Amino acid sequence: MAPKIRSSSKNAPADPFRLKADAIVPADEDSQVHRYGAGEHIICDTESRGCVRNIAELQLDATQGFIPLWAEGAILRWRFKEQSLARFEAPEEVKAKIEALLCQALRAWGDAVPVAFARDDDAWDFQIVIQEIERCDAQGACVLASAFFPDPGRHDLVIYPTLFKQDLAEQVETIAHELGHVFGLRHWFAPQHEAAFPSIPYGSRKRVSIMNYGPDSQLTDEDRNDLIALYADARSGKLTHINGTPIRLVAPFHTLRERSPVVAMV
Repeated sequence: MAPKIRSSSKNAPADPFRLKADAIVPADEDSQVHRYGAGEHIICDTESRGCVRNIAELQLDATQGFIPLWAEGAILRWRFKEQSLARFEAPEEVKAKIEALLCQALRAWGDAVPVAFARDDDAWDFQIVIQEIERCDAQGACVLASAFFPDPGRHDLVIYPTLFKQDLAEQVETIAHELGHVFGLRHWFAPQHEAAFPSIPYGSRKRVSIMNYGPDSQLTDEDRNDLIALYADARSGKLTHINGTPIRLVAPFHTLRERSPVVAMV
């Protein structure tokens, strides 16, 4: 998947991700990324499970011996990690661009979104981290973004500048894909290529899904309907196990902190 080339026309919009002239970009030494298929040029590394950004059925995360899903009424509070914006010339432009993409991706999931989102710079559950440099392997495959799965900890949703070399539709699909992870979904190919991290199948058996790659990576009605059914049955108690693996409903970090007199160390 070749990156899109930004127009050099004088009428083209300014790049909001331009760095300050004196910015010193550190080398990226993290190598825990995975790449599948000789023709793929986009990779991601959600929670080090490995993924190429491009479920026949949905695949649910079961790495910890249970299937984590968000409890009913959960609100994920988020913020931007301000330190990650310090070297950009126009950090507010960067924020506006990314927040708009997040909103578009949530609208794409529509009524299937199982949690609410609220921006909160203090009591936050995840932070959006913007990397200054691309993260590519020796074969030229590059990370677009990485996310996390449901649990009561604090997390990062990381975005790399390569994302903004793609067209707008690909940008929105990428964030929608990462939101799928946030909702508890793994990749369609998880049983074959991520076997070290257990996954459980659920729902319709169609190859085309936002949790697949390449031309098969599309957000479908089956994706939405399966996610709606999964959360409705899990939250009502109708569904407590899938293929013998228990479902556990989890609350976001901020709710646990509010219940406890102990101050969490970050």
